[in-house]
Amino acid sequence: MTALLSIQNLSLQFDASSGMHGKQFSLSNVSFDIAQGEIHALVGESGSGKSVTALSVLRLLEDVSNVSGSGRITFNGKRIDALSKKEVRTLRGNQIAMIFQEPMTSLNPVYTIGNQLLEPLMLHQKQSKAQAYANAISLLDRTGIKNPESRFSSYPHQLSGGQRQRVMIAMALACRPKLLIADEPTTALDITIQEQILDLIQDIQQEYGMSVLLITHDLTMVKQRAETVSIMHQGKIIEQGTTLSIFKDPKQPYTVHLLNSIPSATAKERPATPPLLELKDIACTFTMKSGWAGFMKPKVTVVKAVDHVDISLEKKKTLGIVGESGSGKSTLAMCLLGLYKFSGQVLYHTDNGILDLATFSNRRFRPYRKDLQIVFQDPFSSLSPRMSIEQIIGEGLGVHKIGENRAERRRMIYDALTDVELDPDAADRFPHEFSGGQRQRIAIARALILRPKLLILDEPTSALDMTIQHQILDLLQKLQTRYGMTYVFITHDLRTIRAIADNIAVMQNGKIVEAGCAATVFAKPQHAYTQALFKAAFH
Repeated sequence: MTALLSIQNLSLQFDASSGMHGKQFSLSNVSFDIAQGEIHALVGESGSGKSVTALSVLRLLEDVSNVSGSGRITFNGKRIDALSKKEVRTLRGNQIAMIFQEPMTSLNPVYTIGNQLLEPLMLHQKQSKAQAYANAISLLDRTGIKNPESRFSSYPHQLSGGQRQRVMIAMALACRPKLLIADEPTTALDITIQEQILDLIQDIQQEYGMSVLLITHDLTMVKQRAETVSIMHQGKIIEQGTTLSIFKDPKQPYTVHLLNSIPSATAKERPATPPLLELKDIACTFTMKSGWAGFMKPKVTVVKAVDHVDISLEKKKTLGIVGESGSGKSTLAMCLLGLYKFSGQVLYHTDNGILDLATFSNRRFRPYRKDLQIVFQDPFSSLSPRMSIEQIIGEGLGVHKIGENRAERRRMIYDALTDVELDPDAADRFPHEFSGGQRQRIAIARALILRPKLLILDEPTSALDMTIQHQILDLLQKLQTRYGMTYVFITHDLRTIRAIADNIAVMQNGKIVEAGCAATVFAKPQHAYTQALFKAAFH
């Protein structure tokens, strides 16, 4: 069968001064073919060269970086690498389209989504404005946007993440391309939205007979969706074949390493332990105003972010809180920490009795903050770029007046770095000098140095590659065993929860709809919403 896209011996070298993070980066003899109507997955960790390969197909690198290369890229019988810039521009969006990882950065915030949809139809298809409008509405409807006529006038920030990704798909499909490049199209989305987006791409791919290059590090997605796979590592294709053969009989150690990183184990049931914290009747609301001040009375909407929640956190165990974005997971954690206004009780069981932290003033709460720590989703945004690692990790020691002198505090910082399996010599470096996984270890060390009783982990692995996720989960389990901490693990990744949690709480619209022993809930979910989540994650 003749390939629609054929990449042969593609090698690229970036000049260190070209802006590629100040480093040289290369692709080395990358080769693979994609047949007409086929879904081909390009799999590897961050920095392996996946996105660079995709951008090379569209020749998007040469205008923004000093790049040299060799090899050939053939699309539909034509050498893309030999085309003029004008010829390449007619190819982009018209015959080859691309969906990027983060739609919010790909959509222009100052134009309505309707205007952005009209552009490819009028530019590439030479349609009149009336024709383009009719087709744009049809595309929005086809990609699952409800009330497309009203959404046509919406701006990107007025849409949810899933809706924005659907708009990106509509824009990509506007000219019915022969090849769709989907670069991590669902990374930032909830599991049910991920399934909807992938179903949509697959349905349209089959309807149009379109080929898809699916770029991802999610091997579960690859197993479910792709027909053929190329495994990429350090700029090289190290293994390729049918999806079935790669998953059943991988040849390369790196492929085996990737496959072994998929969370599969189930946390063992452990005997019940006394509660560390009990949350009783927790309720948190937000008031939102809309309307033009001065012209009309603002419309006031009260949102119940957390709606009368009761839950108990057992000592030295992990509670997994799962649910889609907006379900109230993170808000519940902020209430527990006293960072949002709320009603209800937060009963903290100490050696000296039970304290209701909800009644404490900020000043009275302060001594207990070292016992209740949090690690956030994106370590880069939660670590100050102006502070060294020593200053970041040691900041809490100064706040809580821990350590007799600077030498003792420095020893404690070194011990914390060792605990999270980082070299203590890293103390003098800055956050930008570390990888995503290393930054997350630093964030854990910052919390760990205070020896907390409770550690809240808010989506701590969602922004990381699967192999790095596996490493962080292993580290967290070791630290829990070593220091007897209680964890609250907030995520929408049900495989991770199944591997690490003792107990689970499922949240929807601010309420806990199902809770209990993780093994029991995973074996036999009772609530329809829990069943829908599990079906999306494990089908």
